[in-house]
Amino acid sequence: MDWLMGKSKAKPNGKKPAAEERKLYLEPEYTKSRITDFEFKELVVLPREIDLNEWLASNTTTFFHHVNLQYSTISEFCTGETCQTMAVCNTQHYWYDERGKKVKCTAPQYVDFVMSSVQKLVTDEDIFPTKYGKEFPLSFESLVKKICKYLFHVLAHIYSSHFKETLALELHGHLNTLYIHFILFVREFNLVDCKETTVMGDLTEVLCGSGAGAGAQNHVKER
Repeated sequence: MDWLMGKSKAKPNGKKPAAEERKLYLEPEYTKSRITDFEFKELVVLPREIDLNEWLASNTTTFFHHVNLQYSTISEFCTGETCQTMAVCNTQHYWYDERGKKVKCTAPQYVDFVMSSVQKLVTDEDIFPTKYGKEFPLSFESLVKKICKYLFHVLAHIYSSHFKETLALELHGHLNTLYIHFILFVREFNLVDCKETTVMGDLTEVLCGSGAGAGAQNHVKER
């Protein structure tokens, strides 16, 4: 479970950096698309009388299933030929195996590593307990942070490499809604380092606003 992430600047598949290309997902006609107008800032706040770990577990598991489902809609377009590296704009991600060895892999291989690892974690009763009275492990929060980091990588890859396909399937509203909910949740509980999310900072600014959730983060730190 000691899976870690590394990244380096690269030109995916020998093409010019994605940062120089037109980012279709930032076009106003697409960023306005949602499947609901619900106020997600209120939805992510820890409810009274709900244990923090229970809230993190429930939401993390839900995000895992939704991100997995969203990726499955474009998975046939994400192949070893089309996505030779796990690239997000001009950032390339590598997988690290259980021995800490860096593994250069294609995007579909990386996503498979992510989903398989997360599936193993969220179904482990010793880590994500579902039975009454069973305690969460001391390492629970750190594991949730790793899961959220990897789920962010998958979401970011969908936007940077498969937004055209998402548009063609008319699922961009679902993707935007999932991204907003996810980003506001990880902000609320400080689950993903801002250095990780900077690569999609322009999209986050448009969809979520730069200061959303700041007050709630302070509340959580005081717990």
